[in-house]
Amino acid sequence: MKKILMTILLALPLVAFASGSEKACGTIDCDPFKPDLHDKESLQRGSKYFVNYCMGCHSLAFMRYERMADDLDIPHEVAQQNLNFSGGNVGDLMKIAAPIKEQKKWFGAAPPDLTLVARARGVEWLYTYLRNFYQDEKRPYGVNNRVFKDVGMPHAMLELQGMAVCAPGPVHAENGGIKRDPLTREEVLFDPQTGVALNPCGRLNIEKAGALNGDQFDQAVSDLVNFLAYAGEPSALKRQRMGVYALFFVSLFFVVAWLLNREYWKDVH
Repeated sequence: MKKILMTILLALPLVAFASGSEKACGTIDCDPFKPDLHDKESLQRGSKYFVNYCMGCHSLAFMRYERMADDLDIPHEVAQQNLNFSGGNVGDLMKIAAPIKEQKKWFGAAPPDLTLVARARGVEWLYTYLRNFYQDEKRPYGVNNRVFKDVGMPHAMLELQGMAVCAPGPVHAENGGIKRDPLTREEVLFDPQTGVALNPCGRLNIEKAGALNGDQFDQAVSDLVNFLAYAGEPSALKRQRMGVYALFFVSLFFVVAWLLNREYWKDVH
């Protein structure tokens, strides 16, 4: 028993270190992001960005307009007018009209449903991915992505962010070593003054400005990812509330059980 307890105590620092370490998103580190499902205004803005910039190709096949509107405090009339462009009913699933066969012809593969993408990929991955498109004339849609190299999709939020171009920056290293640049497979560059290794696409500069500045675009992506986190588990807040009630009941039952046990055994010597 003592050996088991010692093993657990020794493992705790390792678990804490692993949870605090940075995650890798392709050739760069993931940007920190934490969803806030209590922020209804952010979720409402995120739903707007999704239907306007994502839903042309991607569906939320397990979400209904009505459920979304009720959860996000959006009147059904407003949801129908501003979010449901399919012409269907408010109770319909959030599917798209484009046939899968046609999408395969257009894109080479059908764009995935995004209902569970936040749970499958992780919110930090999504947040970093959506902010790291850059100009690449060699790609079919003229853009590439530092998180998902040679991704087969256009930059859906290009008009908001503007066109970003690669600029030399720090190299993403693994295990403390410097490797060949994963984007170009060329030898890394070095700053002649500092000797710091540089990546030809280590950072992005906005060459042609979009409708939003940098902070505004980051907020827009944050709202969108926040909404996708909600879509992946719409009952998360309800589940958390039920968990609090369950813990309160267990605590109350423990007190009652302890008093009852003491009363049963008080005359036993």
